[in-house]
Amino acid sequence: MDVPYDLTSYVRVLKLASTPSWEEFSQIAKIAGAGIMLVGLVGFIIFAIMTFVPGSKPV
Repeated sequence: MDVPYDLTSYVRVLKLASTPSWEEFSQIAKIAGAGIMLVGLVGFIIFAIMTFVPGSKPV
């Protein structure tokens, strides 16, 4: 492991990185929020189905 080489590569990546514009940030936040909602909805649907299946106990 070559520490000076690793540090220069990290610095190069940080120099290339930029702050997103408000529009880009807003779009990413909407997509991430929709993904979280979708996963929650799938979990709720599975919970609802398991509640009505005979022999299963709801949590």
